This record gives sequence, C-alpha cells and structure tokens, in this order.
Amino acid sequence: MSASSAVSSRAMLGFVRVAAITPELRVAEVAFNTAAIIAAMRRAADAGCQVLVFPEMSITGYTCGDLYLQSALIERASAALIEINQQAGQFDICVVVGLPIRHKGRLYNCAAFVDGLVRGVVPKSYLPNNNEFYEQRWYASALHLPMGAGERLNGGLSGVPFGTDLLFRADNMPDCTLGIEICEDVWAVNPPSGDMALAGATILLNPSASPDQLGKSDYRRELVRQQSARCLAAYVYSASGPGESSTDVVFGGHSMVAENGSLLAEAPRFQFDTQIVAADLDLQRLAHERQNNSSFAQVTSPRTFRDIRFSLPKTDAPSAKIVSRFIPRTPFVPSDPTQRAKNCEEIFTIQATGLMKRLRHTRASRVVIGISGGLDSTLALLATIRAFDRLGLPRDGITAITMPGFGTTSRTYDNALSLMRLLGVTMREIPIRDAVRQHFRDIGHDENKHDVTYENAQARERTQILMDVSNAIGGFVVGTGDLSEAALGWMTFNGDHMSMYHVNVGVPKTLVKYMIEWCAESEFAAPRDAAISAVLHDIIATPITPELLPLDKQGGLQQETEKTVGPYELHDFFLFYAVRYGFSPRKVYALAQQAFAAGGVNYPNADILRWLRVFYSRFFSQQFKRSAMPDGPKVGSVALSPRGDWRMPSDASAGVWLAELDNLS
Repeated sequence: MSASSAVSSRAMLGFVRVAAITPELRVAEVAFNTAAIIAAMRRAADAGCQVLVFPEMSITGYTCGDLYLQSALIERASAALIEINQQAGQFDICVVVGLPIRHKGRLYNCAAFVDGLVRGVVPKSYLPNNNEFYEQRWYASALHLPMGAGERLNGGLSGVPFGTDLLFRADNMPDCTLGIEICEDVWAVNPPSGDMALAGATILLNPSASPDQLGKSDYRRELVRQQSARCLAAYVYSASGPGESSTDVVFGGHSMVAENGSLLAEAPRFQFDTQIVAADLDLQRLAHERQNNSSFAQVTSPRTFRDIRFSLPKTDAPSAKIVSRFIPRTPFVPSDPTQRAKNCEEIFTIQATGLMKRLRHTRASRVVIGISGGLDSTLALLATIRAFDRLGLPRDGITAITMPGFGTTSRTYDNALSLMRLLGVTMREIPIRDAVRQHFRDIGHDENKHDVTYENAQARERTQILMDVSNAIGGFVVGTGDLSEAALGWMTFNGDHMSMYHVNVGVPKTLVKYMIEWCAESEFAAPRDAAISAVLHDIIATPITPELLPLDKQGGLQQETEKTVGPYELHDFFLFYAVRYGFSPRKVYALAQQAFAAGGVNYPNADILRWLRVFYSRFFSQQFKRSAMPDGPKVGSVALSPRGDWRMPSDASAGVWLAELDNLS
C-alpha cells in the first residue's frame, strides 16, 4: 500500500491522529516557550498528526506564581498565541495551547483552540487551592461565568467565543467533536467532560500541569483511562514537564492518550527535551460503542453547548501503515502471557460455574460428553471435570464416549482414550461405522459419495448416541462446539450443533488451544499430572478436523477444516471487528491487511479478501443454526446467543456487505 492510499484510508475509516505534547520549557520565558511549541508543532505535522494538545499554561509556564499579576507577562502570552495560531494555519494543524487570559477584569487559566483562526477559548472550572496549589490567588473560576450567554472575548481576541460551553465540531468528519477541560477539572467529582461527552464530544482534551509525587502517576493514569471509558470517548492528556519550577514540586510530563478505557500511548516521564506521544483514534469504534450502549442513549447533557465549527486537517504523512496503533492478529487472545493466563483462568471458571448451576438446577449428577481427541471436546471435558470437582461429585458420573468413524485417526483416537482414562471418568467406546452404513442403506445413499449427506449422517449419529445414553443414565449432554464454529455455521444442524448445555459456545477457536495449554500448565501440571499434561499438549498440536471423510491409504487425513473453511485466526479477527464494533467490510479488510502483514503467517491481500467473503457469506447463511442454539455461558464481549447478544433474522441478505467487498477486489 502506498503512503497516499494509507493516509486517505485512515480518514475514510474514521481514524484521527492526535498528539499529547510536553514541550521543553523555561518558566516565564515566553519567547523560548513559543519557539519550542512551534518546533513541536512542525514535528507533529510532519508525522501526520491532526490535533495537538500542549500543557496547561504552556506559553508562560504553570509555575509563574505572582508573575501572573504582571501585565507584561499576560500581554506577551496573548501575542504569542497569535504567533502560534499563524503557524498552525501554515502547518494545517489544530492546536490546543494553555495561557492566562484577562476577561472583564478577571484573569482566567485558559486553553485556546487554534487552526489558523482562534476558534475558541475555554477557561478552567475547578481551581485547586490546597497543599501546593494556590490558583485562586490569581485566577477566577469559569464556574462563575453566565452559562448560555454566548460569552465572547474583547481586546486583542475580540469576538472569540469564550466559556466552558464550547464544543468544536469537525465539518468534514461527523464523529469528530472535541471537548476541552483543564487539569483539575478531570479530578472533580463531576468533571465537565461527562456533560461534553453526552453532548457529543468524542475526543476530550486536557491541558494539564500535575506535579509528580510517589504513587501519583498510577492514579493519574487510571483516572485518564477510566474517564475515557466512562465517557465512551478518547482522552488526550498533556502534562507539564520538569522545565517547570522545582521550588516545591517536580513535574514529570506524564502525557497520555486513552480510548474507551485502553491506554494507547504514554510519554516517558522526567525528560527535559520535548516529548510527543501520538496515537490514531478510532472514532467509528467510539460511535458504535455509544450507539450500542443503552445507558448512554438514555441520558442527555443538562447543559447547552455552543457548536464551534472547524475543518479537520488532512494529513500527508508518509506511512505504509493505515493506522499507527497496534492491531493484534488475535484480538480474543492477549499477547501478554500473564494476562492471557489470567483470562484463561477466569473463562474456565465461568464455564465451570455455568455448568455447575445447570447441574444444581436439574439435580443431575451425571452427564454425557462426546470425546474426539480434538480441541473443543477436550476443553469441554476439562470444564466438566472442574464443575464436578467443585460440586463434590464423583468423576465417574461423567460418561465420556469416543465414537470412531470413517475419518478417525489413530492419533485422535489414542488421545481420546488416554485423556478419559487419566481423568478418571466413565469411558465408553461406541464405533459408528456400521450404524452409519445401515443408515446409508435405509436412505439409499451411496457410501462412496462423500458429500454433505455422508458427513452429516455421522455427526447426527454421534449426537443420537449421546442423547440416548444421557436418557439411559439420567443425565444430560454437554456440548462441545465453540464460538467460531457458531459464527461460521461449521456444525451439523441437529448434530454436534445440539446439546443440553454448550460450555464452549462463548470461546473462539483461537483461544481454545490457549485454554487447554493453560490447563496443561496449571490445572494438570507436571510432575503431579505429567501424563495428562503430555496428552493435552499433543491435542493442541493436532490439526483441526471434523474427521468425517475417510483416511487416505497411509491412514492420513484428507480433511482439514482450515483448508476448507479458511484459517481460524482470520475468521476470529473478522468476527471480532464485524460483530464487536460493527465495522464495515472495507474497514475489517483494511485492519486485517495491517494486522496480518507482519508476524506469524503473512496472508496476501487476495487471501484475506477471499476468506473475508467466505466469512460474510457463511455468517449470514448459517444464522438459522444460531437461532436454535442451546444455552451456554457468555465469556467475553462477543457472543452470538439468539437470546441476548445477537438477534438477526435467519433470512437476512448479505448483499450490502458482499457488494462492498466486490468494490475492493
């Protein structure tokens, strides 16, 4: 992809590049600070940034003290703002910068929004006046300004909108609305940014001067991250650095960018030279989150805001990437091993607890589960073991049945038997070949015709066995199918599609193997359970297959799922972004191009597009199977239960989605 196409794609796909900047600074030396700000603006513009945020009082420095009572400093700061504004126009960039401004005989701690025009000035609402802070000594609070009065500045900035009721809306990107609050405002019980978000602000900007002390950076980071989550917004926090006065405190320059609870970028602290942290914000994602959040939809802001219109700058920054943010290949699987293990443990507990509730409710002490020696049935059996152990039920109440058929390999067969024996469950082996052959004779099907009838007859025979055995022992069937199979409809209707409780239905295929790996290394770890752990690791290494087609002459597989339906890591990627965020096929494709261009298997664009078409085709055509899915526990943010997270008509057309893919071909 060329740099120009990457840039145009970024805007088209709803991304805005922002930067939180901590410039080099000298207290009260306005000329030096202005030059540092302009130099940082140039660097950020060259990097393709569109919106920049500088710290609180960044033109003068925050720690000027009683120098704020000197007219020379105030007047020089206003003149510097005009210079910065002119440069912003030349760089074609939007800038928020802090300075003191007089208005009607009062001095205010302000943030000005400039882009070649001074679009508006926002004063600080909450003035800290305790411990090391003395802001009420110099400034008036914006809380005393008349709301809804259309306040404007006079003097050198005559006519510029002034107040805390300003929202800056981009004419050329509907989802881009900026709201500004200053430092202490976000620490207040009811931060102004909450009302701004309810009024439509998707990007919240905070020029700040927050001194550092032991433990404060952790609290500050969580404050910013949580406010972005609470407001379903992006939050750009620019903090003053160590160039501020160290008479009583030290400033670390803790600048950050967060989006809906996730920290995207963070500056190193205590650096004297200029620090720039940039990130691409996904405004389409934020818009989807708000649209999908009933609490957000039910509340409107009690305040009235003035809309200040501006045009979001275009960017010509050279970049082969569509967005400068990490796009994981496996969005369901954390890359950090510690977090991944934590997630696996929690999901495993959710699975087991859901099954425990069903056992308690039905007063059942017996279940039946089919064991193939593959990933899904293994995870389901392990979750069932956990449920029985926690309820104090003997493991022999679990009847595990392996049902070898025409495509069963010695590897999966041996692993199935070994696993059942080692776990101490009731083992049964019921081959299905003869029963299926009799069924073929009954319905007049040629056994040598390896079509869908050939495959589904085996799956339904296995389900019939499981159901009937469960009746015979007074238990119920535990299902094994996973979330990815449900999304693709890769299951036999009224075959492996059906059970009395589906413990894996919320777990995507890319996560299943990590769940089993976690079990092998924690629940059944060596040396105590070395034999179990070894079997689990071999199951993880086994190719994914339904084992429904006959083996070749050498006893090898002729059927591998991912060669037929496509790689699961691609399909899980598509599922996450299509369902979790409602992204268009164009955007899913663009993100996949970047995510799968490096690391692991590198998929050519043509292959990504091919399998994306398969995903949408199957996702729509197979909804009828999901509409009749059994109960099962939701474990993550993507679920396809027809009773909760995903309600879709079984006869909906995929035409709109496939047509968009046609235009990308």
